[in-house]
Amino acid sequence: MGYYTDKKILIIGGTGTIGRGLVKKLIDQKPNIIRIFSRDEYKQFIMDKEINDDKNFRYLIGDVRDYDRVERAMNDVDIVFNLAAMKHVPSCEYNPEEAIKTNIQGMENVIKAAVYNNVDCVLFTSSDKAINPTNTYGATKLLAEKLVQAANFSKGNARTRFAAIRFGNVMGSRGSVIPLFKKQIFEKRCITVTDKDMTRFMMTLSQAVSLIMDVAEKSHGGEAFVLKMPVIRLIDLTEVVIEETCKKFDIDINSIRIENIGLRAGERKFEELMTYEESEIAYDLGNMYAVIPNTYTCELNRYYDMDKKAKVGSYNSSDAVPITKEEVRDLLLSERLV
Repeated sequence: MGYYTDKKILIIGGTGTIGRGLVKKLIDQKPNIIRIFSRDEYKQFIMDKEINDDKNFRYLIGDVRDYDRVERAMNDVDIVFNLAAMKHVPSCEYNPEEAIKTNIQGMENVIKAAVYNNVDCVLFTSSDKAINPTNTYGATKLLAEKLVQAANFSKGNARTRFAAIRFGNVMGSRGSVIPLFKKQIFEKRCITVTDKDMTRFMMTLSQAVSLIMDVAEKSHGGEAFVLKMPVIRLIDLTEVVIEETCKKFDIDINSIRIENIGLRAGERKFEELMTYEESEIAYDLGNMYAVIPNTYTCELNRYYDMDKKAKVGSYNSSDAVPITKEEVRDLLLSERLV
């Protein structure tokens, strides 16, 4: 049926928004087993009740910081998705040592366990904040990317392919602004905005899941993949959420205020997914870019000889033309986020 048919799969951080979306798509290809690994027993309990499938699912309590637990969870596994992360920017700024333990040391544990168990593929979800990082979260993701790239060329006889994906903002995911804005409308009639001129790369949950599954199947190992995605102005997103929420729940739109509170610790007005230097050795695969690490270009270029080179230039949200407010509305409505 597909690449994932009869495979044994481990999803680290599998109870989050992306993990749950990934599970729904993986089930269609009938894998042998899916192991959900996370720290939160309550979320696992809820997920277990919703899926109600004791034959194809296993729920493992554990922390990516604990190597022995990660190694046991990965025993006899074919594919590993590492979605675990400390990702809240201010939390990482104020607790950098904790971000290092989860985002960097946790990735080290996954790599060592994958090589030990000789899994086929490890896929790591990185972030646009890893490019020219200005905060702790981005810096930890950048170092984790470097670990993933280096692992491909220091794994000995293991067959494992290690690849990374750089995500933009996944609309509607836990901790994202859309659920926060709706909550503020209901509770305070006031939306707090960090900067109205802020721009962000946005992707839908279905796009994120499709990218994850495609890359795990097709990567050669060592690349960082970047989906081509729309850029959204924060003020457009804010106004659409207000308008659609007020219309849906019969709330007086004039009662809603927008308060500009300024950038939070570690935050910036735009995001970057690929640097100018990276673009010089990247490939354009149509709907995404394959970013080749400059340390291992000779080893990886041979796989992409037939593909088009990427256009040279920084891929960032300040240079791109944002989609219109009505396009933002259509996108949110199509994903049932408002």
